[in-house]
Amino acid sequence: MTDQPPSPTTLPTVRLLDELDAPPLSLGRMTWLRFRRHKMALVGIGILTLLVLYCTVGAFFYSEKQANYNDTGIALQPPSAKHPFGTDVIGRDILARTIYGGQISLLIGLTAVLLETTLGILIGALSGYFGGIVDTLLMRFTEAILIIPQIFLLLVMAKFFTGDLPDVTFLGREFSSSVIVIIVIIGLTSWPYLARIVRAEFLGLKEREFVLAARATGTSTFDIIFRHILPNSIAPIVVSATLGVANAITLEAYISFLGLGVRPPTATWGNMLEGAYNYIETAWWLWLFPGLLILLIVLSINFVGDGLRDALDPRSRTV
Repeated sequence: MTDQPPSPTTLPTVRLLDELDAPPLSLGRMTWLRFRRHKMALVGIGILTLLVLYCTVGAFFYSEKQANYNDTGIALQPPSAKHPFGTDVIGRDILARTIYGGQISLLIGLTAVLLETTLGILIGALSGYFGGIVDTLLMRFTEAILIIPQIFLLLVMAKFFTGDLPDVTFLGREFSSSVIVIIVIIGLTSWPYLARIVRAEFLGLKEREFVLAARATGTSTFDIIFRHILPNSIAPIVVSATLGVANAITLEAYISFLGLGVRPPTATWGNMLEGAYNYIETAWWLWLFPGLLILLIVLSINFVGDGLRDALDPRSRTV
């Protein structure tokens, strides 16, 4: 007599018991499982990692002095074994400049978003939690900033503030003072969008049971805002901050391309494109390599942002 296979009705019961016995997934584990299902986000992580390594490890092979050294005798040379990315109009090595320019572009993107996120969280949290006259005043101010075109505001402020300020030396490197100015300008003009997101989150959470319980137990307003409500609003903030890095790098490239961004001798991928439009056909390497790097980092950050948005969505039940 042969063994009979288990009846189909017993299989779901066995699987259900296995699921009940399995330990519950933590929030971090669940987020990672959702994130890794987003293939383009994983591709974005890979590209972003390679670009960061390019800008950091490359500094061990090329010094900043090499990036800024000019020799008009080798100006506008096409890519070669000695200069893999060619040379610019005054004979500087483009490969070395893309390495150090990438460091500044990433620095601008990260620090500008840090300032943007700080202001956006602070204003959005105060507006959403307190409401009333505080909400009215802060939101009217936010809307006043929003109605001014950001590019126009950036150009005016960059023209006004990047005058004859002295260069800055930090960690052994000399930076054009315009780097700090551009970081502050981008940070001060990008926070309204995040502030509105945070305000909406706080309006929806401040009347939830856990917040009411915290008030009833005498928890301070500071703790309620920053230890109870804010951690539950972190998902849209993380996504917005991630995409904000790409936006900051793009904005810097815009204004540097127009000649109002970071000043030489400090290189960025944006200001390397300044003047390259005069050589679109005759010296294609002037715009191809920095433009390609900007394209790759913006695309990779956007892919990662899309993946984080799906992974941190509280309404998603798929793992």
